[in-house]
Parts: sequence; C-alpha cells; structure tokens
Amino acid sequence: EVQLVESGGVLVQAGGSLRLSCAASGFVYDDYGIGWFRQAPGKEREGISCISSTDGRTYYADSVKGRFTISSDNAKNTVYLQMNSLKPEDTAVYYCAAVLFPRMAIMMRIREYDYNYWGQGTQVTVSS
Repeated sequence: EVQLVESGGVLVQAGGSLRLSCAASGFVYDDYGIGWFRQAPGKEREGISCISSTDGRTYYADSVKGRFTISSDNAKNTVYLQMNSLKPEDTAVYYCAAVLFPRMAIMMRIREYDYNYWGQGTQVTVSS
C-alpha cells in the first residue's frame, strides 16, 4: 500500500522560505507522479506542483511558478517542496499525493481527482 507522510509545515513570516517533505513508500512500480496540493480555509483544494518518477519532469501552477520548486531524492524516497518568497495567501494545509502510471496530461493539469493516495497534510502559516 502506498503511504505518504508530509512534514515541515510551520509558522513563517512573509518573505521567508520553507521546505516541505513528503516521505513516500509502498510503490510496486517506478512509474508514478507525486503532487503537492494545498487547501486554505473556505477554499477548494489547489494543485500547485508535481514531479514524475520516470523522468523527473516538473510542473507548476501559475500561482507558485518562480517561487516554489519541487524536487525528489530517490535514495530517500522523499519529494520536497521548496517555498520561497512566501506570502500570507500561501497559508494553507499542504498535502502530497500520488498517482500511478500518470500520463503527461495528468501531470500537467495537477487535479486532485487524478490522485489516488494522500498524506495527512501539514499546516503552513505565513504571517504578514
């Protein structure tokens, strides 16, 4: 069974940086995507970035492009989300999720209904 565990969420000041981690396990085949999503109070869950396990391609939502960077450490089975120039509107619960055998179209659109496995989430709060 695929399991995902996020960590790294804290309170940070606007303009600061933070790195989230997603420890992944249980994959039988090395063909999957890991996505990062976030959900602010009263808002829908938003897909912000994803990375492919097969070729390392990365994708970003416009809202975070240029500020956030997704990466993976295969030796540690961990995916990271480096968040820079944080804004109060980045405040949310951040989730990582996995999709098996993803097509490029799925990776590009970063939609939650494509993802089958989810972590429990980690809270990021950006103070102004």
